[in-house]
Amino acid sequence: MHRRLMRACLAPLRLRDYRLLWSGAMLSQLGDGATWTALTWLALVHGNAAALGVLGICYTAPVIAGGFLVGPLLDRFDRRAVLVADCVLRGVAVASIPAVAAFGPVRLWQLYLVAAVYGLLKIVPLGAVPAMLPDLVPQRALAAASALESVSLGVGRILGPAVGGLLIPLVGGASVLLLDAASYLAFGLAVLAVRVPRGGPGPAHTVRSAPPGGWRPVVALLRGDGVLLAITVGFGLFNLAMGMLMVLEPWFAHDRFPGGAHTLGLILALSGGANLAGSLAAGAVPPSDRQMLRIGVLQAVAGASLLLLLAGDLPVVLIGLVLCNVLSTPMTVSSQVLRLSRIPAGLRGRTLTLMRTVMNATTPLGAAVAGPLLAAGAHQAVIVLMTLAAALPGLWLVRAYRTTSFGAELGLVPTSPATPVRSARDAHHV
Repeated sequence: MHRRLMRACLAPLRLRDYRLLWSGAMLSQLGDGATWTALTWLALVHGNAAALGVLGICYTAPVIAGGFLVGPLLDRFDRRAVLVADCVLRGVAVASIPAVAAFGPVRLWQLYLVAAVYGLLKIVPLGAVPAMLPDLVPQRALAAASALESVSLGVGRILGPAVGGLLIPLVGGASVLLLDAASYLAFGLAVLAVRVPRGGPGPAHTVRSAPPGGWRPVVALLRGDGVLLAITVGFGLFNLAMGMLMVLEPWFAHDRFPGGAHTLGLILALSGGANLAGSLAAGAVPPSDRQMLRIGVLQAVAGASLLLLLAGDLPVVLIGLVLCNVLSTPMTVSSQVLRLSRIPAGLRGRTLTLMRTVMNATTPLGAAVAGPLLAAGAHQAVIVLMTLAAALPGLWLVRAYRTTSFGAELGLVPTSPATPVRSARDAHHV
């Protein structure tokens, strides 16, 4: 049975175009993992915990502007062309740091600038890759394809930080960024090799057939769909906690536990390994009859596990990070199936981009809160706030959707008082 489930999970990789997209994205995530490790280490070497907080804000805050810029492009132009342009721009940006380092010292503002460019464009693959999935794989394989997307993120988080942590003492943080530049080149070439999507170009792939209305129909869809709105709000609060964690992890390695860059690589690699394990589990397990209930339970327990970070021992902290990551990834995969099933094809690029923009917009807020608190020596307050932001929305989802069937969540059956899915009011005022 386990072998059959794994075959189902890996089935999309038998499709050439999906395999190219997935492998290129995974290589890019690998480079990104090494880059974040190098950038945070350079910020700590040339600054302090406050500089790390600023870097986190620069790395995540521009996603808001990027989302509003990129969303319409994904529904108006060929998504492959948009992805290639992203690879070129971000590859040049990260390569600029080793170029500067070759002629003199790297300044904090240069790190902030590169992080801001990355943040502005990071929404491109986050919106384009899932928006392309229904064109590259059959409907029955969407869950497995979504899980494999999370696997690529997990692989990047495992190997990228570990490679970055190992190379920083050997070649320096600036030189590590060359890995990310090479990964963007590989991703761009892979995207160029993807052929016309299954069934030929759809409405999202040509300029002439782009649906009119800008963002208005997308906002109307989200306001009128309780499931999509609940996912957006709940995950946005969870990502608020992840923004705090993004600053807390390198602080643990630099100020709380011994080992320096090697400890940071260990922390991020274990978190990525747990993320990968959760992704594989999510792809192998069939959807639940109470998918939103499952998402709520996973989010609540993942958030509560962050309390273990209050411990003074590194092994206990690592257990908390592993639990959080292994549980949070299946929650994301479970929601992706609902999103792809409920969003009309002509709005897919904009809606997925807007949802992920809103979800990721809270990450810089978390980083902004955590940086000053860590500089003031209040890491316990950061952990408590992080736990509440992550766990409480999960408890709310459990209460709001404990009786909603999977068919209602997909929008396949009429709603009833027991299946509140089509309006914000029906979804308990999400």
